[in-house]
Amino acid sequence: MKVNVEVECSPEEARRFLGLPDVTRANELYVDALTNAMQGAGSFDQLHELTKQIAPMGEFGLKMFQNFLENGMAMAMSGSNAASGKPKKDD
Repeated sequence: MKVNVEVECSPEEARRFLGLPDVTRANELYVDALTNAMQGAGSFDQLHELTKQIAPMGEFGLKMFQNFLENGMAMAMSGSNAASGKPKKDD
């Protein structure tokens, strides 16, 4: 059996419904700080150094996230029989 439910709501309504915290102010502060830091980067080397400092776990964290996305895509493609062009059979 397959059931589809569509809900129309704003991101704010969805956030409240799911009980997630309002991080609007924290996000604004983060974006402002990042914008100010990037304005101070005058060359590619300075920008690269800034990126390494901002990213969690530096370049290793970015590479780990990239691998996570690539593995997820590979699993999604193999699970849907995308190579054969046939959709996955639902129970």
